[in-house]
Amino acid sequence: MTTKTNKPAQTLRDGNIKATIWRNDGDKGPFYSVQFFRTYKDSEDNYQDTDSFTNGELLKLSHLGIRAYDAIATLRMDDNKEAGQ
Repeated sequence: MTTKTNKPAQTLRDGNIKATIWRNDGDKGPFYSVQFFRTYKDSEDNYQDTDSFTNGELLKLSHLGIRAYDAIATLRMDDNKEAGQ
């Protein structure tokens, strides 16, 4: 059995903070959503992701949010070009 996995449209990083942008298809056409994560190593030296941030990471998170907003605007323009709009 083959499982289709949805790949992110784009992933942005600032150190250990990342924004994963997902393209979704809706009734009114494509739309985008974003997930924010902080990557860390656990006690067994394996990489893990969490959606919890310290106050010292909030500025990075804010800047990454702006970059994600701009990236989605570009992705939407590309969608419109492909649709001939």
